[in-house]
Amino acid sequence: MNDKQRKLERYRELNRDAKKGQIVCAGSSLMEMFPVEKFAAEAGEPVIVYNRGIGGFVTSELLDALDICILDLEPSRLFINIGTNDLSDAQIPISRMMRNYEEILERTRQALPEIEIYLMAYYPVNYEAAAEEMKPCLRIRTNEKINAANQEVQKLAERCGYRYIDIGDALRDERGRLKAEYTIEGMHIKEEGYREIFPEFMKYAAEPGWRSGSDKIL
Repeated sequence: MNDKQRKLERYRELNRDAKKGQIVCAGSSLMEMFPVEKFAAEAGEPVIVYNRGIGGFVTSELLDALDICILDLEPSRLFINIGTNDLSDAQIPISRMMRNYEEILERTRQALPEIEIYLMAYYPVNYEAAAEEMKPCLRIRTNEKINAANQEVQKLAERCGYRYIDIGDALRDERGRLKAEYTIEGMHIKEEGYREIFPEFMKYAAEPGWRSGSDKIL
């Protein structure tokens, strides 16, 4: 059993005791490493957040694990950040990534027609601050490619009637890169960086509902 499978089994167990109808975060490592559950508890926030991110996931893997990571929890609100690992693979075009992403949304909508979904903008990277072993990846997953993908995610959100949000302003330096002081190795984010964006996350997590029986944003 590999690390991803172990995490899925752990989530399957946790889901049995989880309260349905709450907030779920799903995605890859940049979501998994965001300690939203810890931060919300520390701040005494009046919401329950379950983080079901899995490091290394590409869009097709989340699609395969949709039940465990999202549907079994029957969330009323979902925050999703998936696709950055697709962007790191030169063999995966953005168009294929977006087809998978759209299928994730469509299957979620079919199972949970009233769900509110927030498609999160991808965070920037910092090639200049990267560890040497990370640089080959960041030659593929550039900020230019990330920005292009964000435009496609925004279009997808508009097409599907969901929300596109960008909570990463506090993480960007004057050149639009991930701030060097907030990155571990040029791509992943330190806890201090996540603390900077947590208030922006909570602005959306705690806002009043914006859907009513239709697929349109109010």
